[in-house]
Amino acid sequence: MTTVLLIRHGRTAANANGTLAGWTPGVVLDETGRTQAETLAARLSPVPLAAVVSSPLERTRETAAALLVGRDGTPEHVDERLGEARYGDWTGQQLKTLSKDPLWKVVQSHPSGVTFPGGESLRGMQERAVDAVRDWNERLGADVTWAAVSHADVIKSIAADALGLHLDQFQRIQIDPCSVTVIRYTDLRPFVVRLNDVGGSVDGLLPPKRRPGRKRRTSDSDAVVGGGAGA
Repeated sequence: MTTVLLIRHGRTAANANGTLAGWTPGVVLDETGRTQAETLAARLSPVPLAAVVSSPLERTRETAAALLVGRDGTPEHVDERLGEARYGDWTGQQLKTLSKDPLWKVVQSHPSGVTFPGGESLRGMQERAVDAVRDWNERLGADVTWAAVSHADVIKSIAADALGLHLDQFQRIQIDPCSVTVIRYTDLRPFVVRLNDVGGSVDGLLPPKRRPGRKRRTSDSDAVVGGGAGA
């Protein structure tokens, strides 16, 4: 039985301003994101980790570095298969602009049929990410706990696989910055132990403030590509 802590990186300025960062270099944690990473590291400090495996992007490496503080001897690895979805021509664009692209509706309702122009398919993203987790499970062995630091859509796809959901259902899952999703892999099946755990705050449960007279929009039901900035 191997336990995997799937950790999304802390918030970035791109998350905060609604930009789809993708593989854009130089996207780092903002002040809120650094605080989130430090807080998460403190929460997880009692948990022994056999390894911390990170996406190669700066925001995940920074989050992984926070987790490793005080963990002398815990190995750190970088695995490109845990990297962000390759959004191709969508990279660097504002989400509010992308939501007007005809492909947006397909991403929302039929993600298994999506290949981003100039990028990869969401099926390909899920396949490489699940393969990475299972490879590291085998490499690190049974009865250990390890952390994978990755990105929202990647973690959503791994969680969907563990839940036995078709990829077309993965937009029903939300993964916030510096959240922890815990999956326990056994010989027979995986068990999803926690999903999008962000600690004790109830801020995300408060009803959103709505301007007087504002009507609900269809976009209120859309999943945020790239994961968004959280509550």
